[in-house]
Amino acid sequence: MANKVLIVEDERAIVEILKFNLNREGYETLEALDGETGLELGRTADPDLILLDVMLPKLGGFEICRRLRDEGSTVPILMLTAREEENDKVFGLEAGADDYITKPFSMRELLARVKANIRRRSLDGSERPASGELTLDEEHFVAAKGGVPVELTQKEFDLLRFLMQAPDRVFSREELMREVWNYDFFGDMRTVDVTVRRLREKIEDDPGKPRHILTKRGVGYYYAR
Repeated sequence: MANKVLIVEDERAIVEILKFNLNREGYETLEALDGETGLELGRTADPDLILLDVMLPKLGGFEICRRLRDEGSTVPILMLTAREEENDKVFGLEAGADDYITKPFSMRELLARVKANIRRRSLDGSERPASGELTLDEEHFVAAKGGVPVELTQKEFDLLRFLMQAPDRVFSREELMREVWNYDFFGDMRTVDVTVRRLREKIEDDPGKPRHILTKRGVGYYYAR
């Protein structure tokens, strides 16, 4: 069964180019030309990934992303932005996006990011990493803290799982981009930093003084047992 990509973009020419290339790679596509339609399809169409433009009529991309995350959606979201301002990129990640790409982009890079961000949820659930109060159910992509479910995006879940599988080992940002985001050539290291910060806000008692996901200054991040 083909993975389904929802394209939320108001420039029809870009939609057609994305649709053509994604279909050629074997993806099924759905399209929305405004934010309200995009939000509705994001809620009801069960996409495997959303390509979400920032500047949209009726409802902006950041707000769509935030609403989906607030409603518990964990679908990977890749923001499309024509903006160059650094704060806008970080703002998208903090709104809950898994990644972003700046227009104009190469189709090779976009397809690589789509492929890297889509995960087929076909794990059998036989392995459930656990460390103290934190547990991961890989069959249902659910994290729990003290038995209480914690809502994580897919990238947050992937990062936590990767770090928990090698406790006390320090990973550089470059290693995490390669192993968790599957980017050898593309990617901004701030993506790792923002995802770590969001993850800490959800699993740490005091995000300012984390006990689980720690920083090795000048090196990277690790999971402390």
